[in-house]
Amino acid sequence: MMARRDDAPPDLNDQIVALLPRLRRFCVVMARSRDGGDDLCQATVERALSRRHLFDPGTRLDSWMYRIAQNLHVDRARRVKTRGQEIDVDEMASVKGDDGVRIVEQRSALERARAAIARLPDDQRALMALVVFDGKSYGEAAGLLDIPIGTVMSRLARARRAIDAYVNGTDGNG
Repeated sequence: MMARRDDAPPDLNDQIVALLPRLRRFCVVMARSRDGGDDLCQATVERALSRRHLFDPGTRLDSWMYRIAQNLHVDRARRVKTRGQEIDVDEMASVKGDDGVRIVEQRSALERARAAIARLPDDQRALMALVVFDGKSYGEAAGLLDIPIGTVMSRLARARRAIDAYVNGTDGNG
């Protein structure tokens, strides 16, 4: 906008407000989305107001503002290209993610369970492998190892108690 000859030039803030609808349309086109365009428009206005001392009153405000918007857009595109997409932390608060503490605790428990299984006698470890890991029935395990089904049940019960005691620290060694 050019300064009116009969009056003093309007305040820069008023000129920016008058330019907002056109600037927003420009920013939406540049950003290829309404949300991105609104963000770009806001950043453009903030930049213009913080650098108002650089505006030459004899030049076109719209050209100056569009140039600011274009430069901000190019800078953001470069930043995304080099750093990846930026994500607003506040927007991510509602996104479900993994609980780091829970994961560490589960890994620790898993390591203790592996250690407990490694400590089992061979006959109990073999039955754990067949029944728990391979999903065999007690009868199938008994047949594979050529032992009575009652022996399978008692060895598995002892193995499970030993693993539980070791994992939960009640065996005197945890």
